[in-house]
Amino acid sequence: MGKLDNKIAIVTGAGQGIGKAISERLAADGATVVVTDINEAAAKETAAALGNDAIGVRTDVTDRDSVNAMVDQVKAQLGHIDVLVNNAGWDKAEPFVDSEPETWERVIAINLYGVLNTSKAVLPIMAEQGSGRVVNLASDAGRTGSSGEAVYSAAKGGVIAFTKATAREMARSQVSINCVCPGPTDTALFASMGGEKLREALTRAIPFRRLGQPDDIANAVAFFASDDAAFITGQTLSVSGGLTMV
Repeated sequence: MGKLDNKIAIVTGAGQGIGKAISERLAADGATVVVTDINEAAAKETAAALGNDAIGVRTDVTDRDSVNAMVDQVKAQLGHIDVLVNNAGWDKAEPFVDSEPETWERVIAINLYGVLNTSKAVLPIMAEQGSGRVVNLASDAGRTGSSGEAVYSAAKGGVIAFTKATAREMARSQVSINCVCPGPTDTALFASMGGEKLREALTRAIPFRRLGQPDDIANAVAFFASDDAAFITGQTLSVSGGLTMV
């Protein structure tokens, strides 16, 4: 018997990387996972591999109509929503003084507004149910700052603060909201942002002497999604191999 049997879980940005690993872990724990991604083919491919009645749905978290349509579909098709994992994210590494407002807008739209949009659609449903678990993916960049990621750090800091505020508001409805902050994690996004020199430098800096793996993040998310975390809300957990100790 899995810890998430009969639970319906939505994971955003789940076509690849950390989101895919989270989906796989939640499915292994018994959840029926709604795999959402702006890449519809990736969402459907991931869902098909999960089994357990998983479905893949194209969703653009920056578009409230797209988010609302996905949530309406899940409610109609599956009846309830027990877990929401706000994983979708994006960044472009560059010094702030060299960045353009168009990039700021995209970074904030995906990383911060994406969380607002999904939360606005799902939290009323969880409140009506009198139960639910939300896990927001921020970043250690939002706790400590990160060179070359100023606007991303700002957006992720916003996610951390939003997590705490909504956790306070939703506690009366028995809905928990927590935040996971990955450190440097070995994903396609990480590979696109730096070469082997960055990888080697970070590996030396991390006390455990390795980058995080998507499964490391998924394990923390699965904990917050389960009844093991029933009395925990408004908390922020870094999964960084000790790179940050906040």
